[in-house]
Amino acid sequence: MNWLSSWESFVRVVETGNMAGAARRLDCTRAQISKQIAELERNFGVRLFERSTRKLALTPSGEVFYQHALRALDAVASTEIAVRNLGDTPCGLLRISASLAFGRLYIAPLLPRITAQYPELECELVLSDQLLDLFDNNIDLALRHTKAPPEDAVARRLFSIERVICATPDYLATHGRPQHPGDLAWHACFGYLQAETSSTLELLGGNGERTSVPISSRFRFNNLDCIFGAVMAGHGLAILPTYMAGPEIRRGNLETVLDDYEPLTGLGRDLYACYTPSRVRLPKVRVFLEELEREFSPVPPWGNLRSADRNP
Repeated sequence: MNWLSSWESFVRVVETGNMAGAARRLDCTRAQISKQIAELERNFGVRLFERSTRKLALTPSGEVFYQHALRALDAVASTEIAVRNLGDTPCGLLRISASLAFGRLYIAPLLPRITAQYPELECELVLSDQLLDLFDNNIDLALRHTKAPPEDAVARRLFSIERVICATPDYLATHGRPQHPGDLAWHACFGYLQAETSSTLELLGGNGERTSVPISSRFRFNNLDCIFGAVMAGHGLAILPTYMAGPEIRRGNLETVLDDYEPLTGLGRDLYACYTPSRVRLPKVRVFLEELEREFSPVPPWGNLRSADRNP
């Protein structure tokens, strides 16, 4: 057990009155705080808090430990101040993971920029559409399209991902433009293999009604770049994120259909930067997060694809 982190978590629980408040103060998860307090109580062999449905109160043992923990953390803080100037420079190896398509398009170009700015920093980008375990793969920061970030990680939302259903003008001229969700069943539509919705397209109407449409095509992929390539080649329709399709839509090489419906996927609407609590204070993680904020806020590089920008 990391005793320093656990002792700090205990003190913050006392100061805020609950574990959720401590988690917010420490930029970590409530589950981690709860685990640390339980480990402290198990190691000491005493209860540190009396728990009720409304609040946490210190036991006599907790009162004693609180006073000693405060003095210990003050001593550590004084030591950190003494050597702070030695640890502010981003250095060492920064390992980042991202999905294949998004990482190739938007994260890989950032690495030369950030390593040029910080000569003592090295970067590795691990591209995979699988969710890599942060601990097992020694990942400092993972960029994840997900509905629910992992409970054992700190997650910072970067932006919302807009998705559209699109095809080439030539495909739509030859096969017709779908006017209703059910029309998609008569078209070649590409879903993402191994995803829950690989054989259906899920759409959300303006009235909140969900529609599920069975889809099929004579060849299929488990790679978004391949799906994008098949659509660009005029082989059918697919749900695509605007970070891929947006530039081609503006050039007139792709057109969107069923704009009154929101395409749904199992990946959720948001992109998160996820990292373990032990990485929170690392300068190399901090500067990369700052670079991501500059790159994607307030408007991402591909812009916002408003309805007015789309072809009728």
